[in-house]
Amino acid sequence: MTTNTASWPERYAASLMNTFGPPKLILTRGEGAHVWDENGKEYVDLLGGIAVNALGHAHPALVESVSQQMSTLGHVSNFFASQPQIELAEKLLELVGAAGKVFFSNSGSEANEAAFKLTRRTGRTHVVVAEEAFHGRTMGALALTSKEAYRAPFEPLPGNVTFVPYGDADALASAVTDETAAVLLEPLQGEAGVNAPPEGYLAAAREIASRRGALLWFDEIQTGIARTGAWFAYTESGVTPDLITLAKGLGGGIPIGATIALGAAGDLLEPGNHGTTFGGNPVATAAALTVLDVIEKEELLERATTVGRRLREGLAIDPRVTEVRGRGLLIGLDLAANASPAVAAAALEQGFIINNPTPNRIRLAPPLVLSDVDVDAFLAAWPAILDKAGLP
Repeated sequence: MTTNTASWPERYAASLMNTFGPPKLILTRGEGAHVWDENGKEYVDLLGGIAVNALGHAHPALVESVSQQMSTLGHVSNFFASQPQIELAEKLLELVGAAGKVFFSNSGSEANEAAFKLTRRTGRTHVVVAEEAFHGRTMGALALTSKEAYRAPFEPLPGNVTFVPYGDADALASAVTDETAAVLLEPLQGEAGVNAPPEGYLAAAREIASRRGALLWFDEIQTGIARTGAWFAYTESGVTPDLITLAKGLGGGIPIGATIALGAAGDLLEPGNHGTTFGGNPVATAAALTVLDVIEKEELLERATTVGRRLREGLAIDPRVTEVRGRGLLIGLDLAANASPAVAAAALEQGFIINNPTPNRIRLAPPLVLSDVDVDAFLAAWPAILDKAGLP
């Protein structure tokens, strides 16, 4: 066998499609909220795989669950069912607190694709979506995503989608008609830098959708599963949607998506309307059940709330931070200058992984198990990170 003497970044560039640009790091292992790169340098992971690693890395309960399930029943086709699949669907409906049906897939984009197809079964085709929304990269989910840079290379996309300003109830009411199949909103917009809607906006969306006979669909792919200190971010609004899409934190690092349709919406998809090979497989659903169990047993809903508050308050102290937003451990902040790439690079140099979704915004979505020691270390390093990035 020939030994490959090229570096890992060189091997990456030579063998993987250039869809993400050069990787910032080659990571080799993780534990809790910490990861290590190929050179052995340690980092505090304040991004969590973009809100995926709810239990951090290598959580013993998740490792045991996946290993045990793989040793008994790893995969079956959807001609058959498995106990973890059924139990997870039941558990999600229990957490929602309403009757409905669940479809399992492998990712957030796929969860949204299933929901998008489901809306067509109403006999209508029009969907109203918020500007600055991100709902995925597959063709259907991309049609529901507003960012022009993502959309332009692949147009024409599936049509009859109207975008309206996020948080503007009057614009939403004007756009929704008797031909609208669904209103699609994120309770907090993650990709846009954690935008929160004004109070009453989600309730207004419920009223508008109901008045026009449209489905209300909440994309909780980034905000769901304890990320904001609640099982679902929409619950703070006091309204109940017709559709909920989930992924990211649900599997704690194991790929899984879920489309939850409540009430009559749960019966819109019929045999032959949709399918998946791997969705709802025993390993992924067993992993998700374990994630939900650990969140409950370790009281991570409460921890997300208290740790998130500490982070937001600590970050806001520096005057170079002009605004801090978010709930729980989904946090966005604005900088006084368009320097977020430099800030993310300076943080990485100091041993902290953060994200810069826009030129002046930083996003944090750390594991729910983030320790107080790690919070203190990041807040202590924050002024020097901004200094290093050149913010005056």
